[in-house]
Order: sequence, then structure tokens, then C-alpha cells
Amino acid sequence: MGLAGIAAVRDGGGAALPHGFWAAVRVWLEKPQVLNRRLCGAAIEAEGTVMLGEDGEAPAVPGGGSGEEPAVPAELGWLWREVRGQLPARDGRLPPPLAPWSGPGHGSELRAVLRTLLPRGRPLGSPPAKELSVQDASNGTVTFLPLEENSEGKYQIKKCNIYQIQLKHIKDEEWSISIVAPFPEDWLADGIAYPKLAWLGNKLLSKLVKWSVEQKSSEFKSTLSLIPVAKYSQVYQELKEKYRDMVKVWPEVTDPEKFVYEDVAIATYLLVLWEEERKEKGLTKKQSFVDLGCGNGLLVHILNNEGHPGRGIDVRRRKIWDMYGAGTHLEESTIVPGDTHLFPETDWLIGNHSDELTPWIPVIAARSSYSCCYFVLPCCFFDFHGKYSRRQSRKTQYREYLDFVAQVGAVCGFQVEEDCLRIPSTKRVSFVGKTRTYPPPEHAVVDKQITQYINTRQPPDRRAGVNCSDHSDALCKEAASELPEDQAESAGTVWMPGFQPREKVEQVRNCASLPRDFVDDVVLSVAKLLLNAAPQNSSSGVHGGSTGSWNQGESLSLKEVAEHLTKETLKRLKNEYGGLQTLLKNNHQVFKVLDGRVHIRDWRKEKAAGRAQHEVKRRRSAGALKTRLCWFFVHHPDGCSLPSESCLYAHGAEELRQPQVIKKKQHLQ
Repeated sequence: MGLAGIAAVRDGGGAALPHGFWAAVRVWLEKPQVLNRRLCGAAIEAEGTVMLGEDGEAPAVPGGGSGEEPAVPAELGWLWREVRGQLPARDGRLPPPLAPWSGPGHGSELRAVLRTLLPRGRPLGSPPAKELSVQDASNGTVTFLPLEENSEGKYQIKKCNIYQIQLKHIKDEEWSISIVAPFPEDWLADGIAYPKLAWLGNKLLSKLVKWSVEQKSSEFKSTLSLIPVAKYSQVYQELKEKYRDMVKVWPEVTDPEKFVYEDVAIATYLLVLWEEERKEKGLTKKQSFVDLGCGNGLLVHILNNEGHPGRGIDVRRRKIWDMYGAGTHLEESTIVPGDTHLFPETDWLIGNHSDELTPWIPVIAARSSYSCCYFVLPCCFFDFHGKYSRRQSRKTQYREYLDFVAQVGAVCGFQVEEDCLRIPSTKRVSFVGKTRTYPPPEHAVVDKQITQYINTRQPPDRRAGVNCSDHSDALCKEAASELPEDQAESAGTVWMPGFQPREKVEQVRNCASLPRDFVDDVVLSVAKLLLNAAPQNSSSGVHGGSTGSWNQGESLSLKEVAEHLTKETLKRLKNEYGGLQTLLKNNHQVFKVLDGRVHIRDWRKEKAAGRAQHEVKRRRSAGALKTRLCWFFVHHPDGCSLPSESCLYAHGAEELRQPQVIKKKQHLQ
């Protein structure tokens, strides 16, 4: 009767529950999108402690009565009184099978949270779903009361979608978590804010069980913790719709969907962050910015289009720059941290995957002006002078590097705030420095502190003899003389001897530029090694149009494969990113590299798993079907494992086709 699902929970050691249960409930309240992918988040509108009075009255009181929390908002107190009177049972009681709220004398304080559920892609103008959750710690329940706004602007309970999560202690370390609904036959699933009741009883319940007993805590901040999520969701949908055509005209070799939607998300974050800053400071003029290491310039393009004056600077011009138009301000120039690369008139400096400039951005902001702020999204690991070297082993490399970047900001006198962006990337943690920890008269003291800190990060052979009292000392002038002539002329006084800016011409070092003959020789050598390894792994089936055993060879580790290659070959591969593994993965027609082991690819298995059909569609849409000879048809002793009509590649010169060039639009609409 109304039971959506129930699961047993074992609290080994007895340390997790019931606290872990309430932590899990909090995740579902604040971040429902981690489970329900059709939501982009939830906005907590109000929360506080409300009373369950003996006479049915429910006055709002300060949270917990401790005086430490702010008073419950008047709106929440009023809403709570209205809601209790609408419950399907008399006197504000919950209908069965929902556990009743504890009465007077049994801990009559309840915790109420009003939240707005934010769907992905919600049509503009449609009202978001609101819920009032009521937590009763004394009996281990949290009740969700969906709300609808009527024509008079008052909220009414959507009774068909009421549900409750219950925690019960069975005995010793045994507990149970269940989800119940009083009217399961009337449950109205919209597929977005309210999935099917079975989804709650399966997906949600299993996650609550897992979260309740997990002892680990995240080493990162909550997503979008510094800005209002509801506003972010609205602006993101507007910008996504506005700039979605960029995917169709993207001229770079990079993945258009990833880069376009990632930059749209970053732009959304900055626009909302800056709007909140204007409200806090009473500003009317939109903030100016400089994006250091702007890359494709799309972030600059969006911010300029949305009314923010600013420019992007990068060492290398991109093809897409010509498509933006005169309203987007981009400069091709080398940034060398020094006195000639300061921005005293700029409100914000941006470092979006800025590589070698990442740790320098807080320094440049601090030395540009007292009012200059910064936003940085670290990606590749760079120190002031070059690649970042790990100093701790107890943290992940990413977390250690983030702590270093945050420390730089603190040394520069910023109140550093960390946030996690909602972007399609594994590197999502950003830092914001918009307030200072010192008054303006102490600028010289902080500047000296910055210089001393930078000096401690220099390689030992560079550290000796630096005059830390002034960042424009003789050694910094010496550093400028070490730069290439075209960079030294504009560098002036630099702050770090040995700083290496990014090269103007990007070197391709992913094995793609290696001579074809060299690659073919390596591929053939590795394939023969696998095919001749003992014992041979043969598979029965159809190959080359006949029936028999097809030699799949043996799998070997990358180390074992490398041991059979010549020193000259390994030396040449060492200069490429990823080395041997990258070369083998690039030749995915022949090899599969899985968990550090190299296998001969059997395309019959790919076809059975459905991957071959996907590849056929991809290559056909790209005009690349049968434009290359089948390696197996030419080199494998048993030929190809697939018949000609099923193979992506040509079985003989007579099947070869000319590649088709798929033209893209060359201008923005």
C-alpha cells in the first residue's frame, strides 16, 4: 500500500547512521541533478525550523532555538501554516502510509526547506516546480510536498505527488530506508521534476542507501556554490539557444560541441557572477575584462556580445577569429609576466585553461590595480617557471595543483573563493579573487611578499642572488634578454628568469606528424609480434569470405611490446605525447589498447557489440567509407575477419573510393 521501495542498510561500526542519512537527504535536496539528469539543479529559496503546535497552529520560530541561525523567513512561516491546512488528513496530519510527524513532547520541531526544481531546457516563461520538504529528525522522516501556484498567487499542495523517505532502526547495525507515497494510483509523472514512482523506489532509493553509509567526503566544493543556480539555469538556456549555430560553422579541428557548450557555460557563470557583483556594489556599468590565453576566442566573443567591454590575447591566431566580426576584440601577442603586461584600467582578468599563465594571473591582477579581480580555471599543471612538480603524495595531482593556485591568490592578498563549474570537462574547479585581505596602503608590503614567494618557486640554480625587495631587479632584466628577440622587445622588465611562453607555432606531437613509412613499419612490427606470440589465440568464424580459424594473436603489455622495438624507434616515439601507446591507438583499425595491454582488433566482435555499425555511420557521414585499404586484407596471414561488404575498408584497389569533402559554412549567421 503506497510502498515505492524499501532497502536494508547495514551500518558497519555504527558510526554512519543516522547522520549519514540526513547528509544523503541534503544531497537530494540541494543537488538532485546528480541523479535526475533532466534537472540542472535546485534553488533553496528558504529554510528554517517550524513548530508543530498542539492546537494545530504552526508558528515559525528562529531555527533550532539556539540563536545561531537566522529567524525563519516570514514567507516560510506563512507557507507552512497554509500547507498544513491543506493536507488530506484532518488537523494537518499526514495520510497513511506516511509516518506521522512527532507530536508535542516528542520533539515537535520540524525542519522546513522550500526549494525550486530547475529542469534542463525548460521553455522560457514556464513556471518551475516548487517543493516544501519537512524533515522530522525525531522519527527519521522527510516528507516532500509538491506545490502549485493558483491564479491568486497562493500555493496549493499537489496531493497526488506527495512522498516520504523513512529511516528505521531495526536492531544493532541493521537499518532500513524506504520511500512511500499515499496516493500511488494518482501519481503524476512528468518525466522531469517528477519521474515515475518506480524510479524513486529504485534509482533514488539505491543512491540514498549508498550515500548514507559512505564515509568519504568530496575534496571539491559544491557545483555553482558562489552564484544563484536558478539565475544560472535561465541565462545558460538563453545563451545556449543564442550561440548553438556556432557548432555548425566551427572551423577548428577540436570538438565543436565540447568547446562551444563549455565556453557558453563559462560565459554564463561569469555573466551571473558579475551581475551579482554589480548588485552588491551598486554598480550600473558592466565590468571590463581581459582574457589571457584566450585560445579560440569564443568566450571573449560571447562576453563582448553580452555588453561587457574587453579583449582576448593569445600567442597564436586561430582560424575562427575571422568569423567573429569587428565587435569581438582579439589580439595575437605573447604575454610575458612583467611590468609591461599590467592592466590597471581592467576590472577582471580571465584565465580559462591558460596553461603557463595560470599561476601568474593572480599576480598580474594584484599588480595591475587594487580593484582588479580575477577568475581562473586551471587545467594543465604549470608553475611560475615551467611544468609543475609534485611535492606531496597524499593528494591527487589535480588537488595538489589547485591548492597551489589558491595559495598564489592568497599570497597576492586576495580572498580566494573556490567553485566547481558545470562544464563537460574533468577540470571543473575554478577560483575567484574579487576582494582583498589588506587595505590599499599596505600594497607595497604585499608586493614584496609576492616577489619573495615567486623566488621560492624558482629552480635552485636560478634562486641565488635575487634581490627580493624589488620585482624589477637586474636579474629580471637579464630574463628579458633570454627571450627571443621579437618577444624581448615588448617584454620590458619580466618577473621570472627562465619563463617560457607558449610557442607561436603549435607543434603537433601526437604521432600524427610522424612519417607514414615509419608508422607503417612500427604497426607491422607490433602486429607480427602479437600474431607470432605463443600460444596463438585463434577464433573460428567467417573470414575473407570463407570459414576457418582466424588468428587473433596474443595480447602483450605495452612494456613487453616496447622491449621488442629498436632503441632508435623508441627514442623517436619518446618525443611524442603518449609515445608508443598513442601511435597504436591512432591505428585503431589494427589494434585495441585496453588496460595497458595491446590486442589485435577483431572487427567481428566490434560488429557484434554494435560499435562497427556506429563507425560505419560516422565514416559514411564523413565521406570516408572504403577510402583506405584494409590492413588485414593486405597484411594479415588469414586476411580480414569480415567479408568485403561488411568491412569499413577496401578489400583491394578496385574497391577504393575517393574521399568526399564535406563543406562547412564559412561565416557566422
